[in-house]
Amino acid sequence: MVFTPNPNFKATIDLEMPGKCVSHSRTDSTARDVTQPTDEPIARGGTNLGLTPTETLWAALLGCTNVIGNRIAEKHGMAIKDMDLNVAYTFDRRGAALVEPVDVPFTKALLTITVTSDADPELVAKVQRDLDTACPIFQVIKNSGCDLKSEWVVNKG
Repeated sequence: MVFTPNPNFKATIDLEMPGKCVSHSRTDSTARDVTQPTDEPIARGGTNLGLTPTETLWAALLGCTNVIGNRIAEKHGMAIKDMDLNVAYTFDRRGAALVEPVDVPFTKALLTITVTSDADPELVAKVQRDLDTACPIFQVIKNSGCDLKSEWVVNKG
């Protein structure tokens, strides 16, 4: 991917996010002026007011894929009329269940990106390659040892 240099761009920034522990299972995290709960299901003693922390990780991948994917597509001139995302993953729960430590709790995952576009296959492949390297959440999960792959399904239209 070729990036256009911007002399005013600051490559690294320091951020902070406070979290209020409302109960043993619920945490209200605040970014900017938005507060979002993470919680456990009622069956695990939670109040089910938000995604679990592990579900939040995968929701972050979906959200990042949408934002960065659309930015890359626009940069390359690929019109996306519609996008749907799905992630299927394998979770080794032994660590979270306090059975034994696990170095890589998410062992494999498949991110399926379904788009409606009239773009030619070469352009789609270029956008996919760039997305896999530009999405920070994709990179964090992949570099954790998870066998993370992405596949695109392109519907003409």
